[in-house]
Amino acid sequence: MGNLMGSWRYKEPSTVEECDSTWETDSESDEHQPGGEEEDTEQLDHGSPQSFIHSHCLCNHSTPLSPFLSQFGDMMESSTRMKRSFYAAKDLYKYRHSYPNYKEPRQPSEYRNLRFYLNKIPLVPDGIYIEEILTKWRGDYEKLEHNHTYIQWLFPLREQGLNFYAQELTQDEIKEFQSTRDAKRRFLLAYTIMLDFFGIKLLDKNGNVARALNWQDRFQHLNESQHNYLRITRILKSLGELGFESFKLPLVHLLLEEALVEGTLPNMRHSALEYFIYTLRQHAQRRALLRFAQCHYQPPENFIWGPPKKKRIPASGSTVMKAGKNEVVERSVGKARSPREGRNNLEREADDVDERKSGEWKTAKGSMVLQEVRGRVHLEEYIETIPL
Repeated sequence: MGNLMGSWRYKEPSTVEECDSTWETDSESDEHQPGGEEEDTEQLDHGSPQSFIHSHCLCNHSTPLSPFLSQFGDMMESSTRMKRSFYAAKDLYKYRHSYPNYKEPRQPSEYRNLRFYLNKIPLVPDGIYIEEILTKWRGDYEKLEHNHTYIQWLFPLREQGLNFYAQELTQDEIKEFQSTRDAKRRFLLAYTIMLDFFGIKLLDKNGNVARALNWQDRFQHLNESQHNYLRITRILKSLGELGFESFKLPLVHLLLEEALVEGTLPNMRHSALEYFIYTLRQHAQRRALLRFAQCHYQPPENFIWGPPKKKRIPASGSTVMKAGKNEVVERSVGKARSPREGRNNLEREADDVDERKSGEWKTAKGSMVLQEVRGRVHLEEYIETIPL
């Protein structure tokens, strides 16, 4: 038995459906693992996800959309591939389930992320301490936009980003971080700096957010600088890792409302629906956000993030049996025909075989072209999932 258990290997999901348990009613086997998906019955500080969303913006099909958003939807849907990204679903499945195939480093963790937030070591390679960032970088939008090495230090994850000097989080470091008051205080200050950079302000200790005074200029910039959507995904993940899971719902809801209802962030629609929502670990929260999004998505028939449609099961033996009987009758009638009619039938059957072979070749050739196109599409989607 010991050998059998030792030889068990984690099997990664191979489809979007295997990655996404949002609309399932049964709990997954790993929901109770530390950092795994949480049950829907957990009470949040601000009430249920449904009550939170309805209290901020009622889900109403008659809500008028901005003219710009309507025009944008018409333009984008004609050229957008309406298909869920497997790479995004797989990446966020691993995150929500605490990286089930992750192996802790053999060497003892140096707790570099925690020590950085305690102002004991600077971020590498820039040599900047956290206190300098917190006191001098707020409102310096040029620096926050064009410097690409700080984000991995401010919002650490249990996965490697583009700054290879930044160290991945470990379970032990996460526990130590969550129990260190100064580290958590500075982490929230860093969060408010990034929110201000996006045009958003933090309202209270529950994570509620709203438009900042500079929201118009910052939203325009955010709508045009889509690499910041990767930063938002990283920030959401890091909030969950370091003890601020409840902060995700208000932020994602605000971004969805701006993207789908107000029309101020139309370019963010795909990232919000494909990435931001699925960083939330609670099924009920994801369902509430997706129902809200479905109320306002245009055109509604292109919304692909809702509950899966039930497959219709055809009546047993109806079509197949009838076809089989017809074939038997036709063959028996053909045997009773004259020899000339029989030869004509053979010639027609030969022509049919040639046509089928030609059709099969065209189908196979089209399939190869389609696979090549899908390969390029998958590569583009994969690039989108590479963490910063």
